Amino acid sequence: MPHTSLWLLPPPTHPLHSALTTLISHTLPALLPLESTAATLSPHFFAPHLTLTSDILPSTYGADPQAWLDSLPFPAGEEVQVRFERVVAGDVFVRRCYVKVGIDGVRGLARVARGWGVSEGRGVEEKTEDWLRSWERGFGPHVSLIYGSVSIDEDALERLTRVVEEAGVKLSGGKSGSEVVDGSDGGGWTGGVVWLVPTDRPIAEWKPIAVREL
Repeated sequence: MPHTSLWLLPPPTHPLHSALTTLISHTLPALLPLESTAATLSPHFFAPHLTLTSDILPSTYGADPQAWLDSLPFPAGEEVQVRFERVVAGDVFVRRCYVKVGIDGVRGLARVARGWGVSEGRGVEEKTEDWLRSWERGFGPHVSLIYGSVSIDEDALERLTRVVEEAGVKLSGGKSGSEVVDGSDGGGWTGGVVWLVPTDRPIAEWKPIAVREL
C-alpha cells in the first residue's frame, strides 16, 4: 500500500484480537494449500486491523508521528462500532479474503483519518466526503484475513467462512445489524486502538510508528 496508513485494531484485551490473530497467522494459512490446486499460497502475517485510510505522506506527520496522531479529532471510543457482516473473497492481493464491516459505525473515524491524513492537514473537505461515498460503493471497510495471489472460489469461500465462524467470529450476513446487539459477542468491537503504519515497506515490516487508544 502506498505511503503510510491508519489502522483500527480491536482492543488488545478483546477476545476478537486473539481470535483474529490466530486465524490470520495459523488457522487459515494451514488451509490455504488445500484450497488451491494451482499453487501453494505463502502466508503473510499481519496484525488484525481495519484500514481507515492509506496514502498518508510522511511529510504530513513529520518528525513526531505520535504528536500528530494524538492531535487528530477522533470521535470518542464508544462512538466507534465495528460490526461484522460477511466473509468476502476479493480479486486484489491485500483483499484476497476479508470480513466486510458495516460502514455506519466507522464512518466518523474514517472521515477524520482521511480528512486530516490525506487532505494535507486541512481537515474534512468535500473530496473527503466523495472518497467516503466511493469507499462505501466499492470494497468498503473490512478486516483482512488472507493476502495472496491465488483466487478463492465459492466452495473455498464457504469453507473459510465456516472456519471463521467456528473461531468465534459472528457474522450478521450484511443485515441491519439487529442480530448483533453489541461488540462483546464476537460480532465486532467498540472503540479500539489506532496505529500509524508505514505500509510502503515489506509486509513483514508493517509495524506502528505511533499508537493511540480510543
